Amino acid sequence: MAEEQATRRTEQVDRLGAEWETHRPAVFGVAYRLLGSVADAEDVAQDVWLRAAAADLAEVDDLRAWLVTVAARRSYDILKSARVRQETYVGPWLPEPLLTGPDASESVLVDESVSTAMLLVMENLSPPERVAFVLHDVFGFEFARIAEVLEVSGAAARQLASRARRRVAKANETTPQGSKAERRRLLAAFRTAYEEGDLAGLVRLLDPDAVYVTDGGGKVSAARKLIHGGRRIAEVMVRVGRQLRPDRIELVEVGGEPALVFHRHGRVYSVDTVQISDGLITAYRRVINPDKLRHL
Repeated sequence: MAEEQATRRTEQVDRLGAEWETHRPAVFGVAYRLLGSVADAEDVAQDVWLRAAAADLAEVDDLRAWLVTVAARRSYDILKSARVRQETYVGPWLPEPLLTGPDASESVLVDESVSTAMLLVMENLSPPERVAFVLHDVFGFEFARIAEVLEVSGAAARQLASRARRRVAKANETTPQGSKAERRRLLAAFRTAYEEGDLAGLVRLLDPDAVYVTDGGGKVSAARKLIHGGRRIAEVMVRVGRQLRPDRIELVEVGGEPALVFHRHGRVYSVDTVQISDGLITAYRRVINPDKLRHL
């Protein structure tokens, strides 16, 4: 009997190992969307693998759904405690950048739900709303399964997802993103003006009421308050550019959207994304917290 159980166990682990790489992007993807952190999402994926390797999966018909459900439960627990940590975060908080272009180290189910703008919108949802929205609207889970994750009724899960959807839609209406092509064009123009120290050129690309957000996390020198006004932002950029002198500036894809990656002394210094409206940059967001850039 013991030998038979050991054989079944080996077969199960072999099966899991064969299918894991197929399902890992979904496991990582749900965790990243819920937590906004590559490091935390990697930890969740590792936890899910260990949990799956130790579980009896003989009766599991849909392995992907089972794995994503376990990841969602673990992420939900982390998400609730993360709110407390973010309250003590030094300066503005931005999601940890995830490389999603052709050279991405992690193949994640890329869509607008991993963009900086969407993750910031979801930050304003309660943890249960965020879980319900991601599992239903992004991963297509039924409300009965979402209810199990949140330990609520099916009706409550449906209500949470509906409320989250309305809040996300309202936020997207008031903060239009513009097309990916337009953002890429503006970022390319911004890079050129930045490299040339062209103050007037930067001002032309920025909305007069634009906002500049810098996430240094207290680890490096960074503005701890938002900087408002296109001209003011351009002046700061020109001054910082003279001091920074980056090795190179790449136009890449991060979180499914165009981004600028600044390299300095052979390392990634910052990852910058923008929000645009009517052909102008309305929000310029820069992550320079080194803890959030190590994986790049």
